[in-house]
Amino acid sequence: MRTEVCDLVGAEFPLFAFSHCRDVVAAVTNAGGFGVLGAVAYSPERLEEELRWIDREVGGRPYGVDVLVPAKIDGSAERGGNPLAAIPKEHWDFLLALFEKYGVPVPDFGGAGAEKAAAGGARSVTGSGAVELIDVSLSHPIRLIASALGTPPPLMVEKAKAAGVPVAALVGTVEHARRQVAAGVDLIVAQGGEAGGHTGEISTMVLVPEVVDAVAPVPVLAAGGIATGRQIAAALTLGASGVWCGSVWLTTEEAETLPTVKRKLLEASATDTIRSRSRTGKPARQLVSAWTEEWEGPGSPGALPMPLQMIVAEGAMRHLSKAAENGNPGAAELVNYFVGQCVGLMRTVKPAKQVVYDMVEEFADAVDRLTAITGAG
Repeated sequence: MRTEVCDLVGAEFPLFAFSHCRDVVAAVTNAGGFGVLGAVAYSPERLEEELRWIDREVGGRPYGVDVLVPAKIDGSAERGGNPLAAIPKEHWDFLLALFEKYGVPVPDFGGAGAEKAAAGGARSVTGSGAVELIDVSLSHPIRLIASALGTPPPLMVEKAKAAGVPVAALVGTVEHARRQVAAGVDLIVAQGGEAGGHTGEISTMVLVPEVVDAVAPVPVLAAGGIATGRQIAAALTLGASGVWCGSVWLTTEEAETLPTVKRKLLEASATDTIRSRSRTGKPARQLVSAWTEEWEGPGSPGALPMPLQMIVAEGAMRHLSKAAENGNPGAAELVNYFVGQCVGLMRTVKPAKQVVYDMVEEFADAVDRLTAITGAG
């Protein structure tokens, strides 16, 4: 299964594993794949701690970091250094009413709780916050830095090139892919609408060959709904040089997934996801829950621009997660997580390294089947 991207990043298999959990990243890298840590939720200090831990665990094996640098950020989040002031009162009121409706004790969203949320993931998608995460990432022996949303700014590309680190970028259209290559990106991740998190509407089966043809000879990874070795074989047949997977790791033993949410994922089908702005302010595929239904419903004030919606939503989700794990039924209805349509293929909990081995074995079986069909070999 060795392709040109294996040489680019130093991995044994062209299987890239995106995860917010350092344990998953290390486990996949140590199994021969390429772990990529999603850094959007971290402060620079926390990211430094996470990367030091990964460095120790992988012993020189390759891994990467994914930072979220959106092309458009609501300017009010930067002004005055206090993005909380930009959030309309009606959104706090709606959120508090939501907690009351579902019987969840109301936290102090106007005080320390909201300040803590603002200092977390939302801060990292402001311009200054993203640059700090890039600097921390490049101070470690990473083999790839990825821009998860939008064309990476020139500063990111310049810093990465100076450090000898390839740059990857996720795209949802051919036009985006061409723009990324023009910006100096070394690896394109063509992510179909089946994917979890921020995604467009074009399916993986259509998008991958379009992007491969448009940006050749720049290598392309296929992403979006990929959770099996058969799909890896399909992706390589479409011209991709490997795959980028995120959702499949959410039900592994190491995953950071909330137990309540993990149970929901194991029971869900492909139709139990939705593209919604309710978590980040941009369309992001996630598990359907009371949260998405309420924010998409007629009584909602509507999602705010990124990163303001993140401040509202992620601060609330932290509290809801704790309440759900303490047995609050209303909180359990509201909690969800970003996940792709491949959730219907995720039926068991197993170690991340076993997921890698199973995918590689199934890939080999798929290749044997194609060989038998074609009569080659």
